[in-house]
Amino acid sequence: MTVAVGQQFETDLPTRMDRLPWSRWHWRVVVALGITWMLDGLEVTLVGAIAPTLTAPDTLHLTESQIGNAATAYLAGAIAGALVFGRLTDKFGRKRLFFVTLGVYLSATLATALSWNFASFALCRAVTGAGIGGEYAAVNSAIDELLPARVRGRADLAINSTYWLGTALGSLMTLLLLDSHFVPRSIGWRCVFVLGALIGLSVLALRRHVPESPRWLLLHGRLGAAKEVVTGIEREVSASTHEDLSSACKPRKMEAKGSVTFRSIARVLLRRHLRRTILGLSLMVAQAFAYNGVFFTYALVLTRFYGVSPARIGLYLLPFAAGNLLGPLLLGRLFDTIGRRTMIALTYGVGGVLIAVAGYGLVGGWLTATTQTLVWCIVFFVASAAASSAYLTVSELFPVELRGMAIALFYAVGTAIGGLVAPSLFGALIQTGERSKVFIGYALGAALMVGASIVTIFFGVQAEQKSLEALSGVEADEANRK
Repeated sequence: MTVAVGQQFETDLPTRMDRLPWSRWHWRVVVALGITWMLDGLEVTLVGAIAPTLTAPDTLHLTESQIGNAATAYLAGAIAGALVFGRLTDKFGRKRLFFVTLGVYLSATLATALSWNFASFALCRAVTGAGIGGEYAAVNSAIDELLPARVRGRADLAINSTYWLGTALGSLMTLLLLDSHFVPRSIGWRCVFVLGALIGLSVLALRRHVPESPRWLLLHGRLGAAKEVVTGIEREVSASTHEDLSSACKPRKMEAKGSVTFRSIARVLLRRHLRRTILGLSLMVAQAFAYNGVFFTYALVLTRFYGVSPARIGLYLLPFAAGNLLGPLLLGRLFDTIGRRTMIALTYGVGGVLIAVAGYGLVGGWLTATTQTLVWCIVFFVASAAASSAYLTVSELFPVELRGMAIALFYAVGTAIGGLVAPSLFGALIQTGERSKVFIGYALGAALMVGASIVTIFFGVQAEQKSLEALSGVEADEANRK
């Protein structure tokens, strides 16, 4: 059964999705789609950890500024990929784009292993970023649309935290492959990217079993297909949990909107939900600058200011990753109980203050490589939950018909302002060899985080445990006022 664009209808399918008990099916979705974050963490870690190695004459012989510029190229590619694939995921569906974006990532990562100079390396990094950026738009849309509303906050934060599993994996890989006792340095860094692509390849099989988003199907008038998907999910969930899911659910009035125009998208973002737009941009810019500035160049800080050997960088990134992983996992439940507005404002504000403290410790020369890393673990235990909540915010607060494009736009603008500038700026500041200059970057990141906290206090939405339809429909205005 299908309905024409513009026609209204009643359906209980979204309510049936939200009432599902957590099951093996949900775990499969989380693993198959959430792996995107792990791949991004892996990519960022690989380049960050091998950065000192790539400056050696027997590798690519890059300068520290070129290392920062390569990170910028990756982020620029991610911006372009998010915008292109974000539009396509709203138009052609979430599932189709899963495979396209992952294919782009795999191909470009393999090509990175074959790069021969700065230009080829930067180009490959840009295309790799395009695949990851596209993944964010398609995957984050589907995850929110497939998971129950009551656990959406903690589930999103936990999924986002897998970025740091990728970081830990990348760190372990570099400990072996960048050690000249095991692999020649001129070959080891190339092997790192090959292994990264092989890990991504294993995800393709998992994604074959993830269905199209029923909510996307409904918005395109494909009621019969949506009902078939939800019925199949209920059957599988019921078989694994032994719960009866045959009871009726309250229907909700919806409208088949199809693919929306850019004019409609602009109207929603700049008129209907302007407060949410300001909120989303503030959160995305702040976390992008803080994270990309600190983490993309931390290996350079360790080698220049603390004399850490490039082959041992991974040892310092492992505890760094642990703090970032544990933050969202342990604090995520509070975003569904205490609430979004309170927890987002708190984590951004505390995270910003702690970044300034950590930067001041570097300037004062009070810390060693070990204690500096421990301080960052504490900082990003809080800041990691804050950064994950930014993606949760922009993916749950906008209508289904433009969710992919909204995620892409916020990611693109946030990354362009906060991400593109940060790696190059921090790379240049580190190259001066003056700790006081590096602190300028940390202080700016801290100020942006505190500023985002203030914006959340005034513009935050109490979205916890509310359905996506309630947040994007007539109930959305009430949520803003509460």
